[in-house]
Amino acid sequence: METEEVRLVPPPRLSGSRTKRVRSILFLKDVAVLALTTFGGPQAHLAMMFRLLVDKRRYLTSAELVEITALCQIVPGPSSTQTITAIGFRLGGPNLAYLTLLVWMLPAVTFMTIFALSISYLDAGLVARLVQFVQPIAIGFVAYSAYKIAEKVIHTKTSVALMVSGAMLAYSFQLPAVLPLLLLAGGLITALRYSKLPEVQEKQPLRVEWANFILWIGVLIAAAVLGHYTRWLPVRLFENFYRNGSLVFGGGQVLAPLLFAEFVEFKRYLTAPEFLSGLGLVQAMPGPNFSFASYIGTLAMRREDAGVSGQLLGALVASAGIFLPGTFLIFFLIRFWDQLKQYRVVKASLEGINAVSAGLVWAATFLLYHPLPDTPINLILVAATFLLLLWNKIPSYVIIGAGLVAGALF
Repeated sequence: METEEVRLVPPPRLSGSRTKRVRSILFLKDVAVLALTTFGGPQAHLAMMFRLLVDKRRYLTSAELVEITALCQIVPGPSSTQTITAIGFRLGGPNLAYLTLLVWMLPAVTFMTIFALSISYLDAGLVARLVQFVQPIAIGFVAYSAYKIAEKVIHTKTSVALMVSGAMLAYSFQLPAVLPLLLLAGGLITALRYSKLPEVQEKQPLRVEWANFILWIGVLIAAAVLGHYTRWLPVRLFENFYRNGSLVFGGGQVLAPLLFAEFVEFKRYLTAPEFLSGLGLVQAMPGPNFSFASYIGTLAMRREDAGVSGQLLGALVASAGIFLPGTFLIFFLIRFWDQLKQYRVVKASLEGINAVSAGLVWAATFLLYHPLPDTPINLILVAATFLLLLWNKIPSYVIIGAGLVAGALF
C-alpha cells in the first residue's frame, strides 16, 4: 500500500514592503502610547522613549537615541517632538515622520484646546490638587533618564569630567543659549582627539539637501511679511508662533516666559490668570509642552467673535506655527547626519556631545525639583518612581495614573 508523502509547506513570508508597512503601523501605535502617557517634559519623555523604543521595541540603539537627542538640542524647537519625528524619519522617511508628528502632538493639542474652550468652567485650584503628585513622579522619570544616558555613553574619564562640568554649568547658568553652547563645547573638546580614531577607508560623498532649510526660512519670511501687512488674526497668530518656534531653545519651560511677554503683557490676547491656568494644565498633560500654543491660540481668537469654529482655527494655526519650524530644521539635518559621522572629527565629537547631554539631564533633575515643596512625600515619590522604573516591571502610564488618582483623593 502506497503511503502519501506529506510535505510541510512553510508559512508565507511577508514581502519587504508589507513588513515595512506593518513596522510603521506598530511604530505609530507606540508613538500614540507615548503621546498619551509621557508626562513631565522633554527629559521625562526621553526616559519613556528609552523604555519603549529602545529597550522593548529596539527601533534604534541607546547610542543612536542619545545622538538624535543631542542633535535636536542644538537646534531651536521642541526637542522631544523633534526626536520622535526624527526616529520616524529614519524608520520610514518623510511620510512616516509627518504622521509621527501628527500622532505625537494630536492628543495634547486636543486636550489643551478643549480646556481653552471651557476655561470659564475650570477651577485652577482643582487642577493644582490633581497634579500635586504627578510633578515629583515626573522628576523621577527625569532622574531615570539621566541614569540611563550616563550608563550608555559614559566610558572614559573625559566623559565623566564633561558630564559633571555640563551639569554644574547648566545648573548655574539657566539661560536658553547656554544649552547648545555647552553641547558644542563638549563636542569640540573631544573632537580635538580625532586622530586617535581609525580613518574610514571609503567615505560616501557628503550630499546636503537644502529643501527643508529653504522651506523653513521661506515660510518664516513669508509669514513675517503677511503678518505685517494683514489684519487677519489667524495669519498673525501663525507668524507669532512660527517666529517663537524658530528662535527658542530649551523646550516648553523656556517658551512660557516668551509667550507671556508677547501675548499677555504686550498684545493682551488673554489675562495673566488665564495664562497661568493653562500653564498649570499643560504640566498635567501627556505629550509635548509646546501644545500650550493651541491653548493660547484658542483664547486669542475670542477677539474676532468668530465662535467655536474661529477658536478651533486659532488652535490649528498656533499649533502649526509652533511645531513646524523645529520639524523642518531637524529634517534638514537628519538627512546627512549619518554621512557626517564618517568623518573622524565628527565621530570624535559625539563622545563630548553625549557626555554633556547626560550632564544636562542631571541638571534638569535638580532644577525641576526646586520649585516643589521640599517635603518627605515628594522625596519619597521621586525615589520610588526611579526605583520602579529601574525595576522595569510596572508600565509608566500606571505610575502616572496612580499619581493622578492620589491627587484626586487627597
